[in-house]
Amino acid sequence: MTSIFQIALLILDIAKWFVLAHIIMSWLIQFQVLNTRQSFVASVWNGLNRMLEPAYGPIRRMLPNLGGVDLAPLLVLVAIYAFRIVLINNIGLFY
Repeated sequence: MTSIFQIALLILDIAKWFVLAHIIMSWLIQFQVLNTRQSFVASVWNGLNRMLEPAYGPIRRMLPNLGGVDLAPLLVLVAIYAFRIVLINNIGLFY
């Protein structure tokens, strides 16, 4: 059962890095450091959007319109950290 716990933590870590990469890439695109007309940048950006939209979509529908501010990635990161804390605090169930 310890391996299931470690796999769950690994999946949460990978999800965290994908969200952070999406946040950083959105800033770089917004400040015109990255150009989405380049094929590699466009494919990475589209891939990240397709992976993370199922997590962002329900949160965006619940949040009020804040103009250009998107809090969905922040809330997804908080949820990932909260789930990680719950898993670590309940490690005894995995033995």
